[in-house]
Amino acid sequence: MSSQTVARNYFCTHFACHFFSADNSRTLNVDSTAMTLPMSDPTAWATAMNNLGMAPLGIAGQPILPDFDPALGMMTGIPPITPMMPGLGIVPPPIPPDMPVVKEIIHCKSCTLFPPNPNLPPPATRERPPGCKTVFVGGLPENGTEQIIVEVFEQCGEIIAIRKSKKNFCHIRFAEEYMVDKALYLSGYRIRLGSSTDKKDTGRLHVDFAQARDDLYEWECKQRMLAREERHRRRMEEERLRPPSPPPVVHYSDHECSIVAEKLKDDSKFSEAVQTLLTWIERGEVNRRSANNFYSMIQSANSHVRRLVNEKAAHEKDMEEAKEKFKQALSGILIQFEQIVAVYHSASKQKAWDHFTKAQRKNISVWCKQAEEIRNIHNDELMGIRREEEMEMSDDEIEETTETKETEESALVSQTEALKEENDSLRWQLDAYRNEVELLKQEQGKAHREDDPNKEQQLKLLQQALQGMQQHLLKVQEEYKKKEAELEKLKDDKLQVEKMLENLKEKESRTSRLGTSNQDSDYPLEKTMNSSPIKSEREALLVGIISTFLHVHPFGASIEYICSYLQRLDNKICTSDVERLMGRLQHTFKQEMTGVGASLEKRWKFCGFEGLKLT
Repeated sequence: MSSQTVARNYFCTHFACHFFSADNSRTLNVDSTAMTLPMSDPTAWATAMNNLGMAPLGIAGQPILPDFDPALGMMTGIPPITPMMPGLGIVPPPIPPDMPVVKEIIHCKSCTLFPPNPNLPPPATRERPPGCKTVFVGGLPENGTEQIIVEVFEQCGEIIAIRKSKKNFCHIRFAEEYMVDKALYLSGYRIRLGSSTDKKDTGRLHVDFAQARDDLYEWECKQRMLAREERHRRRMEEERLRPPSPPPVVHYSDHECSIVAEKLKDDSKFSEAVQTLLTWIERGEVNRRSANNFYSMIQSANSHVRRLVNEKAAHEKDMEEAKEKFKQALSGILIQFEQIVAVYHSASKQKAWDHFTKAQRKNISVWCKQAEEIRNIHNDELMGIRREEEMEMSDDEIEETTETKETEESALVSQTEALKEENDSLRWQLDAYRNEVELLKQEQGKAHREDDPNKEQQLKLLQQALQGMQQHLLKVQEEYKKKEAELEKLKDDKLQVEKMLENLKEKESRTSRLGTSNQDSDYPLEKTMNSSPIKSEREALLVGIISTFLHVHPFGASIEYICSYLQRLDNKICTSDVERLMGRLQHTFKQEMTGVGASLEKRWKFCGFEGLKLT
């Protein structure tokens, strides 16, 4: 018997007796005959003591091996105690893939596991199924029992079930997934039952992943639970981020209508009341009984237009004042920058410059450059603000006429669209009445009896309503045609005014060219310009707009009516200025007296086409 064999037998027997004596659940029957060691062989005794981590001593107490290292607890060449020895109950932590695995001998109660050759490739495994908790163990000894399997694999974790086959393999199901990785560590080990060398008592373990329906079902349940948790989390996050829903709009009633009407008169509650009014109209709450109430609420909403316009004008005024303050503050800052730069320049002159040191001169020159750069930046900003104001003024003067025309055209277009919608609604009502009449006629034909007086009255009422609808439809069509004709006339007038503007611009450009080419002719040119009735481009634009307005009103209009129309376009227009301008253009406008007695009033008419023939 070799020294290593004796040491291994002594170690297994001694360690098992020492560990399992404190465990009440396990019993160990140690055969006293197996502990027969020849005391005459000091090498075997020292090897066994060394494996236990104790200093080898003889019977008299003297050290047998003087080169024993107590820090290591083992001798060189003797394998150490592995963490998977029986009784320790631990498995080595996961080993990094780039680190070589050194497997050691594992001693169990009824068997011994020998590691595979480290030079051989690692054992092959199949692809891991999802949620795998079951392993396949092959290569078991023929005499291996279920108790031996439990003894070997219970160190990897809690075993739930074992299904053993008669063909030297079994399936083991663990409680958790990470225990499968510990069981795979034993793949490739050679197992030997006791100290027997019989072929039926030996085998090579092959541990691999196994696919079990219970594992797959538990994994799917877990995934569904995680998906439910994720959906719940997302739903809660969406509900947290979703803006609060507006309060429900109350149903229409006379009481609620009076409350909304009062709210419409209050500026603070106007937006809420308008939303309620809009919802009622979209729901179709308007009928013949409630039409007057809705009209009064719409009228109250319209009364807020002037307030909103005034608020906008006030905000624009505040903005202009803020711009003016900013411009004044910027100009003051620029003045101070100029003074600082002037100080630097005066200090750079020869009279004062010679008295400064070299470092002081360098600092002054750097400060001067920085101040000049900042001053130039602020100066460019101020000039940009002034250029923007000038461009806005010029754009406003040019776009005055185009905006007036566009507003008139948009008003006419909206009127025509409203007439179209009314025409369509009348047609639909007419079709509905016709269908009702046809249904009544069919009921009469099926009954084959005399008509009741109520049905005759209904038929008469329907016929009268049908005739009224037809007449109303004809009137609407006539109004629609008139509006289209007015729209076409307005477009023609717009083209004429644009041509007049182009001619005026050409005249102004010619006069400017004449003024620059010949300075001696300034006085007679000014005289002719002063003698002309139109003195500026603004007056020319006013003449074009008034001409278009009076052309649409062939019977004339009072000066108050004309000025009210012009003041919608520009609040700065004065009645006396307009009247003086029209009085200067006698061939374009004429004033007539109309009416009798108390209704006598002055009306202005457009006579440009007649004046063109006279001039």
